[in-house]
Amino acid sequence: MKRILITNANIVNEGKITRGDIFIQDGMIYNIGENLADNEADIHIDATGKYVFPGIIDDQVHFREPGLTHKAEIYTESKAAVAGGITSYMEMPNTVPQATTLELLEDKFAIAKEKSLANYSFFFGATNDNIDEILKVDPENVCGIKVFQGSSTGNMLVDNQESLERIFKECKLLIATHSENDNIIKANLEKYKTEFGEDIPVKYHPKIRSAEACYDASKRVVDMARRYGSKLHVLHISTAEEVKLFDKNLPLEEKRITAEACIHHMWFSEEDYEEKGNFIKWNPAVKTKEDRDGVFQGVLDGHIDVIATDHAPHTIEEKGQKYGKAPSGGPLVQHSLVAMLDMYHAGKISLEMIVQKMCHNVAILFEIEKRGYLRPGYYADIVIADLEKPWTVTKENVLSKCGWSPFEGHTFRSSVTHTIVSGHLAYENGTFYEEVKGKRLKFSRKI
Repeated sequence: MKRILITNANIVNEGKITRGDIFIQDGMIYNIGENLADNEADIHIDATGKYVFPGIIDDQVHFREPGLTHKAEIYTESKAAVAGGITSYMEMPNTVPQATTLELLEDKFAIAKEKSLANYSFFFGATNDNIDEILKVDPENVCGIKVFQGSSTGNMLVDNQESLERIFKECKLLIATHSENDNIIKANLEKYKTEFGEDIPVKYHPKIRSAEACYDASKRVVDMARRYGSKLHVLHISTAEEVKLFDKNLPLEEKRITAEACIHHMWFSEEDYEEKGNFIKWNPAVKTKEDRDGVFQGVLDGHIDVIATDHAPHTIEEKGQKYGKAPSGGPLVQHSLVAMLDMYHAGKISLEMIVQKMCHNVAILFEIEKRGYLRPGYYADIVIADLEKPWTVTKENVLSKCGWSPFEGHTFRSSVTHTIVSGHLAYENGTFYEEVKGKRLKFSRKI
């Protein structure tokens, strides 16, 4: 493993911005401080004028492998992630086959070991009848259990109340939920089918997968987690009303119930359906400006603990179908950090807060071992960004296999220049160094 010296950096870490150097050896951060230039290094990165962050940890992605590799692969999507400054990710179980047994879960880890350019973990998928398998999951080796309350890609819906109660009562591992009430959604869909037939305009997506459907399901699992003392993480909060379900006063280390916001729910609103159509069709839906602003405020005030992507690629052809057939989801890992940096430039959020929500808090919430911070003795997961190097998103520079982005045509003000994954320089100004792969995340849990 090569020794790397980063000098003259603006280091954003643990609530402060300081000027200094970072020396990396044997894959770990060896030292952080001033005047480290005398350390003998194989790679020297002069970060004058640039900003250095801990590597971004994305706690919700869909990389589609195995079984759906016409849309995405672990290799292609981890490559896009690394280019966007994401050094670690946690991938969802709704692949083909679904990761609902320990054997199938380990198959995904084996693929990532060979192909992933970023560090990785995989959620184990809950079903109505696999609780016994859930209880076998090793909490030190797996990020969590995923429960779909609303049917989405892969349709792993857990709709048996007795099964849901048993999962919350008996599972000691973190439970991450996709919280939408499927019955409310079905009733709304029938209403719009009566009016429009099969050709429903996409602008009605947030009326079908409504705020009511989200709030009802989120409240149900929050109440259940309180009743059983479960460790619950509610993914992709999309409504201002849901934000109120979560505590903003407790330190994150003491929270048993936490929440996530995604880039698209903080960036787009229902007004964007006219231009973007199915390309901003997600589950849960992008909703009103008030919901968008409420979710963003929830991030700022501590109701919402982490920022992620829910990166979920589909092909252009799939997205080009009529509303009822076009799948939900879109690629975001390449652009999540630069999108947040645009929000920093707009005066909406500080660099320190971006790092808190995309790095530190994810590590705290999932109890990830030696990642999420720039500290001696921690893995060297590092991203360097030039905050004054604009670039425009085009189909030609999208790295996700699906070949498109909801940000096409947008000019980001900042660029990721370098990404270091577990001490390996994986990306530098458009060039990838793929000879070293990412590592499996480990978790230091007291269960």
